[in-house]
Amino acid sequence: MLKIMSDEDFIVSKTDLKGRITYCNQIFMDMAEYREDELLGKPHSIIRHPDMPKAVFRFLWETIPAKQEVFAYVINKTKNNNDYWVYANITASVDVNGKIIDYYSVRRKPNPKAIEVIAPLYKKMVEVEKSSGVDASFKVLTDILAEKGVGYNELIISLQN
Repeated sequence: MLKIMSDEDFIVSKTDLKGRITYCNQIFMDMAEYREDELLGKPHSIIRHPDMPKAVFRFLWETIPAKQEVFAYVINKTKNNNDYWVYANITASVDVNGKIIDYYSVRRKPNPKAIEVIAPLYKKMVEVEKSSGVDASFKVLTDILAEKGVGYNELIISLQN
């Protein structure tokens, strides 16, 4: 079953530098169908959906440690095998010396028209990953960005508006 976020909902979570959940709000727990004690200390990938390309996460993990924010459409899998899409903003939190101390993500309801564009792209990327690996899948994405003459965040943000 596909779950849909409410327009006013914001999913909030924090992870440590290894991607383990250190904080999650009630909306996160409700959407993911987990209790807090089942999420805290677990890898954020506990909600990773098999239809989500690994290449997108590779981009994310190459970008946020450089203190650059990432916007992304993500499909998640719940504890009870339901699915839900989010429009995510992921950033690094830094201390007073500029050292990254954790990662912070806020997710909200995605524009349904954006999902109509992203879902087939992700399907193609996952198929390429299965046959040719993550690098080839990432090339599918970068080729589209080059064709459109935009950066990753620019494409994602434009689809949300």
